Amino acid sequence: MSEHTVKAFDKELQSLGTKIAEMGGLAEKMLTDSIDALIRLDSVLAQNVIDGDVKLDTLQRDVEEEAVNIIARRQPVGIDLREVIGALRISGDLERVGDLAKNIAKRAVAIGHEQQMPRAMVGLRHMGKMAALQLKDVLDAYSQRDVERAHGVWTRDAEIDAFEDSIFRDLLTFMMEDPRNISVCTHLLFCSKNVERVGDHATNVAETVHYVATGQTLPLERPRSVIAGTGK
Repeated sequence: MSEHTVKAFDKELQSLGTKIAEMGGLAEKMLTDSIDALIRLDSVLAQNVIDGDVKLDTLQRDVEEEAVNIIARRQPVGIDLREVIGALRISGDLERVGDLAKNIAKRAVAIGHEQQMPRAMVGLRHMGKMAALQLKDVLDAYSQRDVERAHGVWTRDAEIDAFEDSIFRDLLTFMMEDPRNISVCTHLLFCSKNVERVGDHATNVAETVHYVATGQTLPLERPRSVIAGTGK
């Protein structure tokens, strides 16, 4: 392979990395803004999140096209192939994070007229911050190819799962206290599930970082939280 070809290939891989970084920044902002919109019942901010999803989708398609073209033209092997496959995987996870943030924003709009909000909102805010931190940490791990940091994200996923369990119990209690709370609590249950799924996608990215850097996969069995009172 000529020096010119090597440089061109390096630029193509760098372009993929740049687009992943841009997607990561957008996904982080969408998640943070969607949680803020939900907590503050800010329909304007929520609509901004919804509108911003188009750009994330477009970037994901760009990554897919570039990755396929690289594989077709360069026929990469080893670490280079893992870099391309990793970008494909991560772009898919980030696109899904955007979808989940958009869904939270839509529910923020739907419950914007509610006067009484359950105490579970406090837990939901904290859960959202945890998921946003997980996403930031794993994107930093990807940019630095930091396997140890990625593994830290992978092991902390159980903490978000435990928060979702706690929020579920709080919302269930709130619904039992007054059936008029069922509608808003149902929306919030979906929101907490969406945040939990963001944590799962951050974990997916952590697994991809480990694969790109080492060529090996993490165990299929992820760390699990213990649900209080069940022993499971």
